[in-house]
Amino acid sequence: MVQVAPSILAADFAKLGQEVTMIHESGADRIHFDVMDGQYVPEISFGPGVLSAIRGYSDLPMDVHLMVREPERHIAAFARAGADSITVHVETTSHLDRTLREIKAFGKQAGVSLNPATSLSTLDYVLSLADIVLIMSVNPGYGGQAYIPGMSDKIMLLKKRILAAFGAAKIHVDGGIGLSSAETVINAGADVLISGSAFFTSPDKKTFIKNMKMGGVL
Repeated sequence: MVQVAPSILAADFAKLGQEVTMIHESGADRIHFDVMDGQYVPEISFGPGVLSAIRGYSDLPMDVHLMVREPERHIAAFARAGADSITVHVETTSHLDRTLREIKAFGKQAGVSLNPATSLSTLDYVLSLADIVLIMSVNPGYGGQAYIPGMSDKIMLLKKRILAAFGAAKIHVDGGIGLSSAETVINAGADVLISGSAFFTSPDKKTFIKNMKMGGVL
């Protein structure tokens, strides 16, 4: 069954521990932890100290998404802070193979993320190393953006590649994911739906999670 991972980038930072507890109690499957450096993307978000601080509020898998330049410089810190998976962008590291292997050496799931305009061909020689492939369905850097429809075709093509290679990578989709886009994304082949603004603005979080897993029942 498809999983849902709320992104705490859309949480109330003033009560982040309580927000993580709320995610845990909502029936969500994972927690998405966006790291932004103000260089690769315009905004600055969280560091490993924040991850370490909130780790005690939930035992759900914590997926760290490094939207930063030279992500290899930060892998050790986030691994030690409690990440269960660490995802890096194809566009931000010169040695993707080495970076993915380093993540796995820490005993963490290794993920690779692609921006909307980045070709799936960039995965040709690293797909066997990836536990996660994260398809950005908006341009990274800001929450609350609308889902880019063309990403559905990209997700479908990626699913075919993974199946053809007998791979085990799970497809995560991030950007504009809510009740109106869930069915399309699930049908395209997504395994994990990452939802930020839509989740946190929902008045009934448990019902939201349940409906997302059912394909966005309104």
